[in-house]
Amino acid sequence: MYRRTLLATAIAALATAALPVAADTAWPERPVRILVSFPPGGSSDLVARLLSEKLSAQLGQQFVVENKPGAAGTVAASALQQAAPDGYTLMLSNLTPFNVAPIRFPDTPYDPIDDFDHITYVGTVHLGLFAAPSVDTADLAAFVEKAKAEPGFYEYGSSGVGSWGHIIAEQFQAETGAELFHIPYKGSGPMRLDFMSGVVPMIFDAVPQNLPAVQDGSAIPLAVSAPARIASLPDVPTFVEAGYDIVAENWLGVSAPAGVAAEIKAKLDTALTAAMDMDDVKAQFDTWGLIREPKTSDEFSAYVADQLTKWTPLVTAASQ
Repeated sequence: MYRRTLLATAIAALATAALPVAADTAWPERPVRILVSFPPGGSSDLVARLLSEKLSAQLGQQFVVENKPGAAGTVAASALQQAAPDGYTLMLSNLTPFNVAPIRFPDTPYDPIDDFDHITYVGTVHLGLFAAPSVDTADLAAFVEKAKAEPGFYEYGSSGVGSWGHIIAEQFQAETGAELFHIPYKGSGPMRLDFMSGVVPMIFDAVPQNLPAVQDGSAIPLAVSAPARIASLPDVPTFVEAGYDIVAENWLGVSAPAGVAAEIKAKLDTALTAAMDMDDVKAQFDTWGLIREPKTSDEFSAYVADQLTKWTPLVTAASQ
């Protein structure tokens, strides 16, 4: 009798273990972290803080932005990959740690597709080449001539080795024949502090965080990496207009470790979509020049994979 009881108990336990674990439909029941792969002040940080405010109001728990800069965004992405897939650690994901770093650094400790659930696509921002007034250049063509006449004289900042600003700067030099001196930073925020104080005269950086400096005249936009002129800088030509095959966009989204329950992903996606449909959020996105294009989660995941393919030759060429 005792052995039969033990056997029955064991069978019941195995059957229970085989059942799928129900998702916590009450999520979130405690604060949620949103990792940002760069210091405060960059486009990822700005968007993360805006969306976290809206998510906190909608879902009744604090969504807390946590900046984890370093190593071309791989510090934050690695932390995300190692987190429990319970919906309490998210990331304002972007191009650099998912489409640039895995190519630039072959020992990146995660797979940018298989190790993550890319849940909600937010939109894209474009890159600009900005000059300080001290550079004294009227337009991109004039700057290229100045730079070619003095190889290595003009310093430029990027948000880090292997960042999209660095990659596009390398492409710019290859196409123009100009030789610039690279000063890498740990994110856009510290780079722009040096730019505004006159330490570095040129930067390749995302448009949104530089718009105030453009408006007050302390940054001169020479070109943008969009395929056509953008609404936030309508008078600034594209690199394509200037005769260079430079088109690049930095996508932004919300991602999680692989394995988050479908119910949690659906709840998060619904809340994010509602937030981005709010008039004040849309107006802020327009001010920043962030281009919103709705995508399903599946479409977003496919887009991340497609961008990995697109950036491989650019990153490979810049690494040689």
